[in-house]
Amino acid sequence: MNETVSRLLDAYRAEFTEKLQAWVRIPSVQGAPEDGAPFGREVRHMLDAAEADAKAMGFPVRDFDGYACDITLGDRPEMIAVLGHLDVVPAGDGWNYPPFGAEMDGTRMYGRGTSDDKGPALASLYAMRAIREAGIPLRKSIRLILGCNEETDWKDMEWYAAHAEIPAVGFSPDASFPVINTEKAIIHLRFTAPETGSGLQVIEMATGERPNVIPGECTAVVRGGEELAEKVRAWGAEKNLPVAAETVPEGIRITAEGIPGHSAYPEGRRNAIGMMICLLRDLGAEGPLKVLADAVGMTHDGSGLGCACSDAVSGPLTCNMGILHLKDGAWTGTLDMRCPVNADLPALRDAAKAHLPGFEVETLEMKPAHHVPADSELVTQLLAAYEEETGLPGETVATGGGTYAKVLSQGVAFGATFPDDEDLAHQANEYADMDRLITAAKIYANALIRLAGE
Repeated sequence: MNETVSRLLDAYRAEFTEKLQAWVRIPSVQGAPEDGAPFGREVRHMLDAAEADAKAMGFPVRDFDGYACDITLGDRPEMIAVLGHLDVVPAGDGWNYPPFGAEMDGTRMYGRGTSDDKGPALASLYAMRAIREAGIPLRKSIRLILGCNEETDWKDMEWYAAHAEIPAVGFSPDASFPVINTEKAIIHLRFTAPETGSGLQVIEMATGERPNVIPGECTAVVRGGEELAEKVRAWGAEKNLPVAAETVPEGIRITAEGIPGHSAYPEGRRNAIGMMICLLRDLGAEGPLKVLADAVGMTHDGSGLGCACSDAVSGPLTCNMGILHLKDGAWTGTLDMRCPVNADLPALRDAAKAHLPGFEVETLEMKPAHHVPADSELVTQLLAAYEEETGLPGETVATGGGTYAKVLSQGVAFGATFPDDEDLAHQANEYADMDRLITAAKIYANALIRLAGE
């Protein structure tokens, strides 16, 4: 690693911390579109802040109609891309810190977006600044592309690709180290069915905002009295699951407490919707709820949908029910499946439909899997940078997470969390450790010098 670059990044620490706090305090959750703000006012505010900070550092910045921006170092025609995002998922429940407060506790900064993905994106920008200020000569330009719609539809990258040339090679600092060179395919399905009115009567239920979030809490109001409430408590005791019931004027309000997380990493999590529908089925719910409980329930391997599969490259399929709402007499929900590289996506979609009788199932998206060979120059140089900066052995990893690496013909996910870090993306009390982010910035600078330096 260039010693000047390393010293510069250490010297930026206080400013880096202050800038990240300002970014995290902008609640850049997708909102209603406005002129020049296709993903809502707060996301536009976040994009403006990022652009202003990059311009203040002396970088040329281009805005793409509020969909994305790019920040470029160098004037060479061949480029290395770094792709991050400025939007975040909703805060959700269970926080011990204000989710958009950016409060410090020791070296940790708490807040939505600290690790996914504002902290790593800003670390990449400071890495570029250090390379420039250290006077490192470049044979390739470096382009940081910051999108605003990664957590939902990726319309930002569609717009960017239609209005600018996307470099062929690069990385997305939106996952974990050492190098993720394999990303599973993604299927998002929306299902709807009318409530039949038979069995246990559910009056109210609405949980979840995003398909890719494992919901941490689910509430439902059902018809019944204290006798039914006791059955709920007995079910929780028997299953050793945290559920509660209280009488309300309409009947019984039931609460199921899950363990939230990112849909791509269900191990160790607990889907609150899955808990609720299994409970309601066992209490006598029929029709659509029983179908969902039987086909999905609390499993996350797709077995009840006829979709369970695995391969040696990327591991098993995972499935998450992120949304389930009862509105105007109909049930609506979503399934998020992360599928092995070798999986037949249309066959998986068709199997899920076949196992949801009575539901109309719509395909929201099918993103193919993505793989970059471990012996490619990109991967070997990134691993070398990681090993040099950390002293740890590097290896390639497969993930169910989907990153902007898929946008590049040869792209991988690269940091910024480390192998022994907590995975708090999309969870309560998300945080970034500033010591770790400075180390990540050094890894990024090292890698970019290897890939783009003379």
